[in-house]
Amino acid sequence: MHLKYLVEVEKTGSITKAASSLFMGQPNLSKAIKEVENEVGAPIFKRISKGVEPTEKGVEFLKCAKAIIQQMDKMENLFKPEVSDIISFNVSAPRASYAAQAFSRFVSELDRTRRFAVNFREANSLDTINGILEGEFNMGIIRCEEAYEDFFLSMLADKELKSEEIWDFSYVAVMSENSRLASKDAVTMEELSDCIEVVHGDVSVPYLSESYLKKTEKGEQNRVFVYDRGSQLNILKSVPDSFTWVSPILREELKSSGLVQKRCVDGARRSKDLLIQERHYHRTSEDKAFIEKLFQVRDEINNQIR
Repeated sequence: MHLKYLVEVEKTGSITKAASSLFMGQPNLSKAIKEVENEVGAPIFKRISKGVEPTEKGVEFLKCAKAIIQQMDKMENLFKPEVSDIISFNVSAPRASYAAQAFSRFVSELDRTRRFAVNFREANSLDTINGILEGEFNMGIIRCEEAYEDFFLSMLADKELKSEEIWDFSYVAVMSENSRLASKDAVTMEELSDCIEVVHGDVSVPYLSESYLKKTEKGEQNRVFVYDRGSQLNILKSVPDSFTWVSPILREELKSSGLVQKRCVDGARRSKDLLIQERHYHRTSEDKAFIEKLFQVRDEINNQIR
């Protein structure tokens, strides 16, 4: 896989552009390049004013790399199943607005001249992991809060699942546009303490029991536990003093639902969404199209909240 990374960098002349076309983070791509350079004992790329270009030894190395990739592709094609007339796509994701928005855009661009059967399930991280291990889903998105990231990464490694970071974000507080806090630029934990927090009730942290999580989620805050995003949105719209912690949402989607989102200046948790698959799974063109939509929506949201 590292060889394909290097070839893409040569093709684009930029680590940033190559990372975008490979649907991976720039730091991860830079690390992969450095690992290969350390193995071969020589730099493969050098920086220039417009990006990067191969070194003299890098040119020779990349020629060999392309030949190896070509042979590997021929070998893989021997074992690929015949192309079906039916477009099949299966993904499990957290109850996140941006993932649902990406899926809607993906469906809207499906080839209507072909039959298709697509499956999008909103589920917690453990259910998503199990769904992939059991063959129900080809691809999944899991959400791991900063405090539990090591748990998830260890679990994925044990189960031989590969992961790729999609988004590293701070939660925002979403509430009704009629909330008494709606006019504020940002909120504090103290201001939220006498509001009703709407929480998804199913456990999603490995190695921790549901009873333990419910116990830690009690305390002074009034909470309503729900199990689907529709109920969550209905409560937020109907109960002005309610709120929920979520990943950032597109401005137009908030407006159409009568909601607003506020950053918290003193207590918002950080979280990461990871794209996970079986280690040897080959992405289909539909998988790549959906991932492209994920990054597209994520970038639109980031641009709006800057």
